[in-house]
Amino acid sequence: MSLPEQIPVRYSDDSAGYLSMSPVVEQIFRRGELIDMIVSVVGKDPGRVQQVLQTGAVAYNGYRYTWDSLTANLSETARLLALIPDDDPARVFVPSEISAVQLESGGGTERSVIELDRHDASGKKLFGRASPWDLLLKFAANDTPRYEKYSHARHADLFRLTLSYEHGQQLLAALLDAAPRALRHRWSALRPPTAITFVCPR
Repeated sequence: MSLPEQIPVRYSDDSAGYLSMSPVVEQIFRRGELIDMIVSVVGKDPGRVQQVLQTGAVAYNGYRYTWDSLTANLSETARLLALIPDDDPARVFVPSEISAVQLESGGGTERSVIELDRHDASGKKLFGRASPWDLLLKFAANDTPRYEKYSHARHADLFRLTLSYEHGQQLLAALLDAAPRALRHRWSALRPPTAITFVCPR
């Protein structure tokens, strides 16, 4: 049986658990939109995507999405998945395409990741010559990150750069020095990053 082009999908806040009183909202998803959301959760495995379609439920970004059970054969599922981008290790890193930066610190159970988006990090302090975002772009241009993967959830390619403790300290000090007061206050708890991931939408 072929999947319909438009699919009624119900969703509600998934954070409050089974007894949540949050309202259930219904929205029409295009077939490709639903497949893309499922792939963001389970990856591009035709069997797993087929199973989720039939189960009729997936949790994504803090919401629970449900729909009436859908049946799709493996060949149709594989054809739909072929339309979704794959990893592209040959992709060239272009600093001007960065939309966000993830600063990773620590490791194991102590690992933490803080995300800085272009809008937030582009603010300058009074009489400042460069914004934190300018410094991040310069840093990226001076030491080209390696390609990591394509993120289905972000619809973006991720490029990663590992830092020594000394370089992490220097970068954090420069970012804090360039940040306007409100931003510097928000970043006061940041630790020197051990790695940076650059998010480049495709």
